[in-house]
Amino acid sequence: MTGVPRMFDEILGLPAHPLIIHAAVVLTPLLAVLAAVYALAPRTRAVLHWAVTALAVAVPVAVFAARQSGEALKDKRFSSVDGQLGRRIAEHEGFATPLLLAALALGVLALALVYVSRADRFGRPVGAVVSALTVVAAVVAGYYVLRAGHSGAMAVWGS
Repeated sequence: MTGVPRMFDEILGLPAHPLIIHAAVVLTPLLAVLAAVYALAPRTRAVLHWAVTALAVAVPVAVFAARQSGEALKDKRFSSVDGQLGRRIAEHEGFATPLLLAALALGVLALALVYVSRADRFGRPVGAVVSALTVVAAVVAGYYVLRAGHSGAMAVWGS
């Protein structure tokens, strides 16, 4: 519907996407690093478990909001853009779903790792597998947030 504001369209009259993406761009790498440290350095777990837990919930939400606000921005202001800018926007948009899936996977695995490491009833093999999967998910999420961020910056500021 034209003229009806969408949830992720604007914040105080400004396009929401440039404001919302900062949460995803900052929190996703932070979760990736802290989850990897949590997985690889068991002595840090007592200090990091609340941070990892909170970020594991916040990151998928932030990435989802960034994706939705990007769609709203494109629909409102860039739906008819073509040429080099259109290609850059399409490339940037292409990272939205893989980043969301990677953020969800990292969030779920980080929560699972916190649970497994604190429950003490699953044993070392389960903990090692969940730790390894968490580190892999952290690398994948880190890759996609960097690619999405870089392609977005190139779409806006590239020459």
